Amino acid sequence: MMRIVVIGAGPAGLAAAASASQAGADVVIVDEGERPGGQFWRHHPGFTDARLQHQLGRFADLQRALEGVRMLSSASVWRVEAGAPLRVHALVGPVDAPQRQGETLEADAVVLATGAHDRVLPVPGWTLPGVTSAGAVQALAKRDGIALGARTVVAGAGPFLLPVAQSVAILGGEVAEVVEAASAGMIARGWGTRPWEMAAAAGKAGELVSYLSTLTATRTPYRLGSAVTRIHGTSCVEAVTVQRIDRDWRPIDGTSRTVECDAVALGHGFTPRLEAAIQFGCELTGDRFVRVDSQQRTSIPGVHAAGEITGIGGADAALAEGAIAGLAAAGVPEADLRYRMPLRSRRRMRAFAERLKTHGIRPGWTAWLDDDTIVCRCEATTRAALLEYADASARGLRLATRAGLGPCQGRTCGRSVEDIAGAAHGIGFDRRPVLSSVRIGELAALRSSTPTPLQKERSHD
Repeated sequence: MMRIVVIGAGPAGLAAAASASQAGADVVIVDEGERPGGQFWRHHPGFTDARLQHQLGRFADLQRALEGVRMLSSASVWRVEAGAPLRVHALVGPVDAPQRQGETLEADAVVLATGAHDRVLPVPGWTLPGVTSAGAVQALAKRDGIALGARTVVAGAGPFLLPVAQSVAILGGEVAEVVEAASAGMIARGWGTRPWEMAAAAGKAGELVSYLSTLTATRTPYRLGSAVTRIHGTSCVEAVTVQRIDRDWRPIDGTSRTVECDAVALGHGFTPRLEAAIQFGCELTGDRFVRVDSQQRTSIPGVHAAGEITGIGGADAALAEGAIAGLAAAGVPEADLRYRMPLRSRRRMRAFAERLKTHGIRPGWTAWLDDDTIVCRCEATTRAALLEYADASARGLRLATRAGLGPCQGRTCGRSVEDIAGAAHGIGFDRRPVLSSVRIGELAALRSSTPTPLQKERSHD
């Protein structure tokens, strides 16, 4: 029987575990969340508003399919090892718990379904209380039924801004404006080209109609080709400056407007969580996603990848890729009919994923920063400090500015630092020797624990 470890319990991970289990594999799911569902099906047992959730029926089907599958929740994967067998090292227990238990899982195959997190571009004033990521606003809404503020500006780029704005409105908050960086022309060219390709993604069209209906009913302005370029306030958010931007996202002089608000939700797309894939040694594409073949296999034997780490495509694409990866990891032959439906769904959603590039970040965004704008929030590193050491080596830049050396290890600021200091340095904020925060005491306890037989053999090498 194939032993499979699935890292991540979002749509891709759950679909992979379900298809692998149904194919006869012994499956363990490892996820850092308290409950399965990931960001897409984030919910609270005591609060589930169907208006804030999508595809709950599919979630219920997956949960039924996973009965009997071992689930390690609140488990932080801190190291992975390629080879035969593959190894996944995790610490099980809440992150703040005083004594988490270490566990090493050996597997014949691993499915990486680690997903992505919000990318938020720095803005002067973004460290004020009341400013958060669009994903955090959505999490508060889905999990706890809480709106971030009384009057919120939702700003950034991409379709994800729309469900965030809808969630705020459903919970009784006022959305002052939705501010989208892509211009009307860019959206028309990106989404309007070859419209027949989108016919197969009719469900997305229904979601779009729902979002726009909410904006219309609440008379919420939807500003295209614009960005929040400054956030104002003393002890908390009081207002924002909204400016028109050009096609490279540089602010256009003379177009500034002030919008009063007490909360700001920023979201400029998503960054794949590549740490485990990189530690395994998986090959990446030129735009820094995990490279996979037709069966979601990576360049490392036995390691498969699915969902947002292979390309940002949404939940439907993640579900399809996860199902394919699970079957392949379980050793199901490529000609098997069980691949037919997920392969068809994956082809269908690629047109949607391709159009998301319309909202991709453009290099001119750095023009809205001041020298004293904080870029690395953990270490309070400013734009001026980064530019001062832009000619240093990657190591020198880190040591001199402390950028990326704080608690988040560059997850929040890493790619913004690269944009400002110059990607040519190859700073590589995706590369981390330890995948998640681990206490020194926890490492010491793991070191002093009884070694497995294989570890004993290695100790004599």
